Amino acid sequence: MDPRDEQGKIWMNGKFIAWMDAKIHVMSHVIHYGTSVFEGMRCYKTPKGSSIFRLRDHIRRLFDSAKVYRMHIPFTTDEIVQACNETIRVNDFQSAYVRPLAYRGYHSLGVDPSKCPVEVAIGALNWGAYLGEEAISQGVDVGVSSWNRMAPNTMPSLAKAGSNYMNSQLIKLEAKEDGFTEGIGLDVFGYVSEGSGENIFVVRDGVMYTPSIGSGILSGITRNSVLAIAKEFDIKVVETNVPREMLYLADEIFFTGTAAEVTPIRSVDRIAVGSGSRGPITEKIQQRYFDYVNGNCEDIYGWHDYII
Repeated sequence: MDPRDEQGKIWMNGKFIAWMDAKIHVMSHVIHYGTSVFEGMRCYKTPKGSSIFRLRDHIRRLFDSAKVYRMHIPFTTDEIVQACNETIRVNDFQSAYVRPLAYRGYHSLGVDPSKCPVEVAIGALNWGAYLGEEAISQGVDVGVSSWNRMAPNTMPSLAKAGSNYMNSQLIKLEAKEDGFTEGIGLDVFGYVSEGSGENIFVVRDGVMYTPSIGSGILSGITRNSVLAIAKEFDIKVVETNVPREMLYLADEIFFTGTAAEVTPIRSVDRIAVGSGSRGPITEKIQQRYFDYVNGNCEDIYGWHDYII
């Protein structure tokens, strides 16, 4: 954690408190059972001012995730949107990573969480390139994990829940132990799913392939942005089952995610992807994405939510 962040404030259940005072009881349900849903957003400094990129889409997904887990968030969507903006203002950020979190708090133990209150916190912090500063241009080395992503009707992968990220941690830790920057999880049928915290696109002969939402993935908002950008360039995109061997035969591969943004993959299981460097389609998508988030092109989709 950046020491500067610890001097800031966190929005917690409707009021701002000092960063180091943002605490919960050790017997809170979320600590024992992983009962939380959350979002990750980036605030970018643009020519028109600071903006949380696709804020309302993220907050909609927060409420969707809560609905899956029968968690009633005691604030409206508009209230959470406003609180995110206020968190940026109060901490005097021009750019930041923003983390809204809803969780089951302190009341009683036991698997049944229904008596535990749903509490909400929003923090903002300094966070650079998630996979490393050089990753954006040079790409990263990844490995296919021995851990699969969630099978259908086990854990709801479309919910961005804290409990799901225990699986992500297994993938990430194994990848690091094996000398990779990131891991790729397969779904229960052996098809490509996603990284520990990123969606994935595979390019072959000018066509972009990406796992469908039935492949144990989180329906990423950056993924959705990339699908829109691909249409602008008339790049064909196929959402389908992606066999593992396509990772080795691809011309290009890249990750997408709020934290990872658009990050090229230069090798998989120590097999070079294409020429072993960022490919032309990846670069085109990447540049257009950064034009949008940095406010350097017309916001034709209404993706920006400017801090007023």
